Amino acid sequence: MSEHIHGYLAAFDSPADIMHAAERVRDAGFQRWDVHTPFPVHGMDSAMGLRRSRVQRFTLLGGITGFTTGMLMIWFMNGIDYPLMVGGKPMFSPMFAFPVSYELTILFSAFGTLGGMALLNCLPMHYHPVMKAVHWPRATDDRFFVAIDADDPQFDLIRTRAFLREIGGKDIAALET
Repeated sequence: MSEHIHGYLAAFDSPADIMHAAERVRDAGFQRWDVHTPFPVHGMDSAMGLRRSRVQRFTLLGGITGFTTGMLMIWFMNGIDYPLMVGGKPMFSPMFAFPVSYELTILFSAFGTLGGMALLNCLPMHYHPVMKAVHWPRATDDRFFVAIDADDPQFDLIRTRAFLREIGGKDIAALET
């Protein structure tokens, strides 16, 4: 039976209960687990012991790439590709290239954010075993869940289930792969 188990899913009734449960799971040393809530719960990241997101690095990289692309594009077009002297103005000036560079900074930052989020979250993930759980549809309505994966080093079929019950979990269900 354990070869077909993806983990356990336990339900909680309130944001305070799920916060307490997340802190207990974190303190117990579990590494591969997640919390599912119908709305964002303030402070959940620290309760779970999560580090800051790395998506901002992708956003910064996209922004720098966009700004550089805009400046180089205007420089190339005005200075090399089609040099045209208009009113004695210089062939390239950052002042003239700024609007294009600004817009490309925003565009590439958005692409970097979206791409980084998809990459770091392993998206698209069209299926996850937690979706098979009987009580799962309530995760978008009024229930809070903790899911502990079976590939966690601390996971044990009997002890993990008992631990979830001890911290107040209800409707504990084994998730099938």
